[in-house]
Amino acid sequence: MTEITKTAVIAGASGLIGKELLRVLLHDESYGKIIILVRKMLDVKHLPHSKHKLEQRVIDFAHIEAAVADCMSGSYVFCTLGTTIKKAGSQEAFRKVDYEYPLSLGRISAKAGAAQFCIVTAMGASSRSGIFYNKVKGQVEDTLQTAGLQSLHIFRPSLLLGEREEKRAGEQIASVIAKATSFAWIGPLARYKPIYGKTVALAMVASTLEHAPGVHVYPSSAIHNLAKKSVMKSVMK
Repeated sequence: MTEITKTAVIAGASGLIGKELLRVLLHDESYGKIIILVRKMLDVKHLPHSKHKLEQRVIDFAHIEAAVADCMSGSYVFCTLGTTIKKAGSQEAFRKVDYEYPLSLGRISAKAGAAQFCIVTAMGASSRSGIFYNKVKGQVEDTLQTAGLQSLHIFRPSLLLGEREEKRAGEQIASVIAKATSFAWIGPLARYKPIYGKTVALAMVASTLEHAPGVHVYPSSAIHNLAKKSVMKSVMK
């Protein structure tokens, strides 16, 4: 029998990757407790019997520290927070969700001694980018690297495939095109190959098996390879 020792903390469990991540972790017997940080309670009726180890915490992300201070030490923290400028309403609001909240969570994780911090940013993330979206993603990466985290794992997926709650017309069109031309994503183009949210989730969990300190960055091609190592991939078929 697998010894149950791990606690996972997920911020962003209602999103495309977050939902898949929650499913994977609930199936993973090495995790005895899964804590999800949410704005409102999620409907988990569809989840398997292992949902008994799930705890939902309704929090204000602007005042997050008091809500998580008791659960971060030694935990594996997964941050899949993210929005769009259209949904957020302004660049300022977007930056709050994609920069300020993840950074606060990262700093709290470092202070409390979290075992590992995993975050999803984006392909093209760079603080020097002229594209606002990519610049903010790059800035949060850079700042987290100075936060004092024991183990920081940054995932930079390309175009994400999967079912979102909100429909994004541009992504839907790109997804159809990407699937129709899947044979072309080889060699130098492999890094641009679209990737399913469940593949990113599997890779994030697989990274926790490595117990690797320091900073680790995974482009899409590396995410695909890492996901193959996951002992949980069978549950995602």
